[in-house]
Order: sequence, then structure tokens, then C-alpha cells
Amino acid sequence: MAGKVYHVSKRKEDGKWQVFISGSDKVIKLFATKAEAEEYCEKMAKNQGATLLVHNSKGANKGKTGSAKVTKGK
Repeated sequence: MAGKVYHVSKRKEDGKWQVFISGSDKVIKLFATKAEAEEYCEKMAKNQGATLLVHNSKGANKGKTGSAKVTKGK
């Protein structure tokens, strides 16, 4: 995957969903639900032609990438 990569994952500390860019420790925004975080991140990724990775929060695949979406921009 080339270019900017946005991640959506659940924080251990408070259970909120965070959006961040690959390679950065800075959280862009926090959300109460996974759906809200994904919706926000999809818009950001689409506007910038970036990739969106959503991490699993439960089960055997906890923390692993559950889905990836490459968006083509505006």
C-alpha cells in the first residue's frame, strides 16, 4: 500500500475508537462507536486518495487488521 494509510482501532484505556495515520503516534480524533470512526475515516481517506485499515477489537483476531479499503480520491 502506497501513500497515506488511516487506521481505526479501539483504545485499551477507555474503549473509545481512535483514528490515526500510519507512522504517527498522534490520534486525529476519538469516537464512541466503531461506525462513527469508520464513517469519518472513509471521508478523510476518499478526499486524500488514501487507504483505510480497520482493526478488530474482539476474538482471536483482536488487534489485527479486519478490513482494508483503498479509496480513489474525490
